[in-house]
Amino acid sequence: MTRIAQDTVIVATRNKGKVKEFAHAFAAIGKQVKSMYDYPDIPDVVEDGETFFANSYKKAKTVALALGVPVLADDSGLCVDKLNGDPGVYSARYAGEGATDQANNDKLLRALGEWTEGEDTEQSLLSPAQFVCTLVLFDPDTQEHLEASGQVEGWIIAEPRGLGGFGYDPLFFLPEFEKTMGELTVDEKQSISHRGRALEQLLKKIEK
Repeated sequence: MTRIAQDTVIVATRNKGKVKEFAHAFAAIGKQVKSMYDYPDIPDVVEDGETFFANSYKKAKTVALALGVPVLADDSGLCVDKLNGDPGVYSARYAGEGATDQANNDKLLRALGEWTEGEDTEQSLLSPAQFVCTLVLFDPDTQEHLEASGQVEGWIIAEPRGLGGFGYDPLFFLPEFEKTMGELTVDEKQSISHRGRALEQLLKKIEK
């Protein structure tokens, strides 16, 4: 049976935004979070999979086997309808390896150009899009894993709004909130985000 550590959850990421979100989520159930910042000797895992699951599974398994304890990994990204699902698994490095959030956002807007859609909002809606997340928890003792996925629908807008979140959050507009993901509070984002939904599903599986 796949298990999770009793007090501390190790997440295979060096993404500070993800670390912050996981720490917030797990604090609500009394668990601390450690990340790859706490294990600097473990090299980065090359994310060469063609799916979110493939990358999550590789990261979780590699780090879990290295540390000898269960490890949680996340792979997530932005899938834009008008770009045939891009940037997808390449979201974090859309503008190149080591790209900043700003560089990725700028490339996204250039790729969408001047195309707009929708007349029922004051926003300049460039394309429908989805944030997608796949989580994998790998247990090295049993060699078993649990998988959970989450998705949230929205729109890419032409001008970034909000200083919260990270990545493409300031460009991801949620009509039901009339806000971008970058304008939500941490609790609001956790309740509806792709990562929040995937984590909720994963925790239900663990409880079983």
